[in-house]
Amino acid sequence: MLGAILDVALEPSQWPESANQILNGSQPFMSQTVTADLRQTAINTIRFLAVDMVEKANSGHPGAPMGQAAMAYLLWTKYLRHNPANPAWPNRDRFVLSCGHASALLYSLLHLSGYDLPMEELESFRQWGSKTPGHPEHGHTPGVETTTGPLGQGISNAVGMAIAERLLADTFNRDGFALVDHRVWVIASDGDLMEGVASEACSLAGHLALGKLNVLYDDNSISIDGSTDLAFTENVDKRFEAYGWHVERVEDGNDLDALDAACAAARDETARPSILVVRTHIGYGSPNRQDTAKAHGEPLGADEVRATKEALGWPLEPTFHVPSEVRDDFARAVERGAEAERRWNERRSDYADEHPGESAELDRRARGELPPDWHRKLPAFSPDSSPMATRKASGEVLNAIADVLPELVGGSADLAGSNKTYLNGKPDFTPATAGRNFYFGVREHGMGAVLNGMALSGMLRPYGGTFLIFSDYMRASVRLAALMGQPVIYVYTHDSIFLGEDGPTHQPISQLLSLRAIPGLTVLRPADACETAAAWRVAIENRRGPTALSLTRQKLPILAQCAERATAGVGRGAYVVEDPEGEPDLILIATGSEVALALEARAALAEGGIAARVVSMPSWELFDAQDESYRESVLPARLDKRLAIEAGSPLGWERYVGPAGSILGVDGYGASAPYGDLVEHYGFTASNVVAQARALMD
Repeated sequence: MLGAILDVALEPSQWPESANQILNGSQPFMSQTVTADLRQTAINTIRFLAVDMVEKANSGHPGAPMGQAAMAYLLWTKYLRHNPANPAWPNRDRFVLSCGHASALLYSLLHLSGYDLPMEELESFRQWGSKTPGHPEHGHTPGVETTTGPLGQGISNAVGMAIAERLLADTFNRDGFALVDHRVWVIASDGDLMEGVASEACSLAGHLALGKLNVLYDDNSISIDGSTDLAFTENVDKRFEAYGWHVERVEDGNDLDALDAACAAARDETARPSILVVRTHIGYGSPNRQDTAKAHGEPLGADEVRATKEALGWPLEPTFHVPSEVRDDFARAVERGAEAERRWNERRSDYADEHPGESAELDRRARGELPPDWHRKLPAFSPDSSPMATRKASGEVLNAIADVLPELVGGSADLAGSNKTYLNGKPDFTPATAGRNFYFGVREHGMGAVLNGMALSGMLRPYGGTFLIFSDYMRASVRLAALMGQPVIYVYTHDSIFLGEDGPTHQPISQLLSLRAIPGLTVLRPADACETAAAWRVAIENRRGPTALSLTRQKLPILAQCAERATAGVGRGAYVVEDPEGEPDLILIATGSEVALALEARAALAEGGIAARVVSMPSWELFDAQDESYRESVLPARLDKRLAIEAGSPLGWERYVGPAGSILGVDGYGASAPYGDLVEHYGFTASNVVAQARALMD
């Protein structure tokens, strides 16, 4: 009966304990009706779809797909639980091609498996408007779980995906209802494991005992420059054993039986992440390119394609050939995936009946909705209160909204006390507990990539903290969050030279400008505690991409003007904080800690007969997104005398001050000295602002 339901034939010795084990994915299997010849034909189909894609595009990477085809075939037809008819099925296994340059492999698998990726898209590989770009892009191609290509990112995202699975399982699973129960499978390359970000993330994964993370390492010993022996001779097996991973070695990447045994061992290991070190041959089957760097990143060429097809017994024509029996083979896996989702949906319905509260919360998160009136939990800060660093205000906001936003999870790169990112009274995420507080260790880049993987669950709002200066260490991951439109929140504290005695190594100058240059990233530098609360509201409500909060170490006054106007003003990127009774003579534009300075200078200018408007501009991106009438109301064209004040690089402010304006910034590096001395030395004083403003009026 089981064979009839699943349209496969199983030997009695292979029957699982129950049908549900198969349908839930805990007992993957391969149909015994699939012969060895058919499996080899299917593997060669994957190889030559990739070869033909690269050849037609005259661009791409054929070698890795040719070497990885056997492990990919086994994984996608036996172990990976997915439903191509619904790529967003919540309980699907995640597949990450960390070596994104091998994208032709992934597109072949997606096409053969029945995803909405017709042959025309494979034939348009790397062309304008196609769904088959040079490297896989999440949200662009159905079935692509994360954007990969920058090496090390995919495997590190996968760590975040495995964290999300454990956290969501702990939150929503109940006795008899394992609604969240899936694995993360990765194919990674030598290059992935050379990158430092992978070392950071995989070390963390071993520490956290992420047993549902399985990596197949394509150990082909070739990189662009030639043999990996040129620069990479470490013992990867021992390295990952030291990380706390379960390690399996497969000496022949075309040995399906050995691969099957290794994958089964990885699947059955639940206490540690697993890595399968698979020895493969880049450009497998190519008489003149196999095991050479020439197979890595360029087409084989017509003559070598012909020789390779002849060597592997593949027809020369037609190109993009898929035998019907191969489509039937992949279709069996598709049917199993559809049945698995159907059974899951039945359990989901029963779960809603028995656990209505948890079910409603699960639905809310899946829809990407916020709890109604959640923002009413945001704290109100009074101008009568003592001065407060915006990092401290941020910590108070986080803890005020934590209960109403259970999807909010995160931590810092060994700086929780400094970044104020710890959720008081909430459990930690450890090897034994799935809490909301994370200790990422001194691993800024790993943290950034892991946060991306967590966000890709669609059901968590992850945040991570470090000093603004160390945003440089995680820039690649921030950029990918923006490219994918993932709503990660970055808490960057110690945001200027005014952190003081730590000196120029820790004092950010170019970092704000650098972050503002990333398309899709919203950067906010709030002026006080009131603007900080408003900035957090912007970050939480921003589902379109990541948000970076730039926060002070030093205490700032809570400004009466911001308390009145910040809620609406911060969300529009800039607003008028203070205006004279009549027409202004000039505009002082400031961000963060310099807004209070601008207000002080305004008062001094008024005593000298110069009327100044003060504008707080916490976010360039938000202000630029406003309609022209609003932008004109804040920065009228008629008021061309403008002074921008920010303790960072002055580059970029030209667009707001115009040719008649001026900028007070920091052109060099900082210095090690008390905060007050730095204020004086770098000219961030009311008297200097007044002098520069008067110079504009002359």
